[in-house]
Amino acid sequence: MSVDRFIDTNVFVYLFDETSVEKSGIAEELIRQSLDDGSGCISYQVVQETINVLVRKLEAPPQQVRLFLDNVLEPLWRVNSSRGLLRRALELQSRYRFGFYDSLIIAAALDAGCSVLYTEDLQHGQQIEGLTIINPFHTPPSGQPEPRFAAITHRPGALQRFLDERNE
Repeated sequence: MSVDRFIDTNVFVYLFDETSVEKSGIAEELIRQSLDDGSGCISYQVVQETINVLVRKLEAPPQQVRLFLDNVLEPLWRVNSSRGLLRRALELQSRYRFGFYDSLIIAAALDAGCSVLYTEDLQHGQQIEGLTIINPFHTPPSGQPEPRFAAITHRPGALQRFLDERNE
């Protein structure tokens, strides 16, 4: 199985967002498909950011966070931090003028050999060294984009339901 898509943290965050059923559904489908067919991956940075949101913002119980780590994040986790990854991120930041953390996500996706990066944080359709940025939540330019992690409201039981469905 080849890994061709990289999933940014915001996709995982929307999995538990009750303010947008549409975004939550898109996130769930993308994550499920990536787990089922093995075509998606994430980095250490995405693991850290996702766990931080689950623990601090959503106040998820530690046991559920651990199950999410074991059953969802770890199977997708392919890219670890390294000197080479950090250097590539700095080069991307200098060349494209992205923020450092966005550059680190792009560097991780490139390092994994992905052709698509799913994120809402960068320009939809932009291409960087053979990597295409796709905003899975993209809508026609009729409204303002939502700020990252703004207005995230915990869906009670959403984490446990997702984990239960994965284990069926």
